Amino acid sequence: MAGLFGFFDYTKAGPGVSKNEPKKKRFFQFWELYIRKFFRLCIADLLYLLVSLPVVTGGMAEAGLTYVTRNYVREKHVFLPDDFFGTIKKNWKQALGMQIIDMVATAVFAIALWFYGYPVFSADSGDGSILSTILFALMIMITVTWRVMRYYVYLQMITFRMTLKQIIKNSLKFVLISLKENFIISAILLAIYAFLAVVAYLFHPLSTVIVIVLFLLFMPAFRSFLIQFMIFPVIKRVIIDPYYEEHPDEDIEARRDLNIETNEAEEKTDDVIFEDRADSETPTETVIPKQYSAEEMRRAKRYTRQPDADDDGTI
Repeated sequence: MAGLFGFFDYTKAGPGVSKNEPKKKRFFQFWELYIRKFFRLCIADLLYLLVSLPVVTGGMAEAGLTYVTRNYVREKHVFLPDDFFGTIKKNWKQALGMQIIDMVATAVFAIALWFYGYPVFSADSGDGSILSTILFALMIMITVTWRVMRYYVYLQMITFRMTLKQIIKNSLKFVLISLKENFIISAILLAIYAFLAVVAYLFHPLSTVIVIVLFLLFMPAFRSFLIQFMIFPVIKRVIIDPYYEEHPDEDIEARRDLNIETNEAEEKTDDVIFEDRADSETPTETVIPKQYSAEEMRRAKRYTRQPDADDDGTI
């Protein structure tokens, strides 16, 4: 008799997971995933701060953090710090170029906002105040658009084989396509920033140091996780799904890396998550679970000193 009087018998078939199990609402999905990966995200956050200290390497740090948070959002495994630095190694040229463009654009926007905003808020504003107000409002719109575009830049960079020009162009389109997602992301981030600023102001000076430390230790990973959680479904709907409808047999491994169903998986409608083996007494051959891609298994071999070919896993 297996087990003890029928208890603790792990050879018995379990209840399994129903295919018709209702999906949780996205709000609860987000927090469940975030809490589950919280400590791993803290490690990724430290790696991000380490790499981004020279400022000009901030784009590389953003690319590495985006890969980690994208995989966690897709419920895929991440080998920290191997995947973080591996992503930087594969995308450092585009990430560096994007960081330089971002720094230049930010400086230009800041100067323009000051230049056009000074006549608007100065006490001695004259007849040119109307024109200055219009130009100031226009610069605010351009600045906000650029900041929202950055939500999409690094996810496209690490996921698709695109030029930097294509990435920026697509990001501008997503600003208009994903108004709802962009508003939710921006509203949440602004609310958090405002709350931290108020706390730092009211309980100055000790609270300022605490707020800065908490911000550096938790906010980058949280921000990236929130962005990937909100925008990946949009990118999947707009770019990935239409492409694979026309090319159903391409990039199977890359699609599994993103936890996207393939035709092979769709054809096997009899596949179940947990197999009922109550009537089987003979052990079956051990196979690699489908939720782990070939790329992930190759990375796992590195930890057991089994070198294998490298692959960027991009589409």
